[in-house]
Amino acid sequence: MLPVVLYVLGGLLLLGAGIAALTGMFVMLLPQLLFGGLLLVVGLAIERWRYKPLLRTGPDPRWKDTGERFVDPGSGQLTAVYFDPQHGERHYVVIDEQVRPR
Repeated sequence: MLPVVLYVLGGLLLLGAGIAALTGMFVMLLPQLLFGGLLLVVGLAIERWRYKPLLRTGPDPRWKDTGERFVDPGSGQLTAVYFDPQHGERHYVVIDEQVRPR
């Protein structure tokens, strides 16, 4: 929910920058509106691309199990780490639906 609100806020800032540029009003605010809007929209897009969600399905056969296991702090689920040697990427797969804290 929060990313949607931030995307809307970034879009409104960019819209305000466009209106300020076209009308000539509030030209003093143009850099702040433009920079703030771009920072929000581009930052959220990078965050979505960089931080991938946990996979719920079994790993692809070409992925190698690294033996690493950890409890995901966001969901509390036990997660296994797999390595894709073809692309050099790491994949995170849920191996237990819920781990109860002690």
